[in-house]
Amino acid sequence: MPDTGYGFVQVVRVVHIAMTRLNVSKAREEFPEVVNRAAYGKERTIVSRRGKDLAAVIPIEDLRLLERLAQEEMDRIDLEDARAALKEAEEKGTIPLRDLIRELGD
Repeated sequence: MPDTGYGFVQVVRVVHIAMTRLNVSKAREEFPEVVNRAAYGKERTIVSRRGKDLAAVIPIEDLRLLERLAQEEMDRIDLEDARAALKEAEEKGTIPLRDLIRELGD
């Protein structure tokens, strides 16, 4: 295992997840089976039309993971924006709200 230089060993786990690609007509015919394979076999199915991927049927755990990752990314961006705003306030200074209201003309 590779030494990360941080005093601990990094463990990389490779997981193979089954993935199927079906055209819309075939997916419609096999929909109950596609859902069961996602729910119980953890299989991902991509649905395509004329060779273009349109949608996917995925295990609910995958959806929850994607939602969590999306939320973490939004939180990271919000934190960056907040830090930038604080830095700007430190550099340019701030004014009291009543002065801003007066300046804007109520």
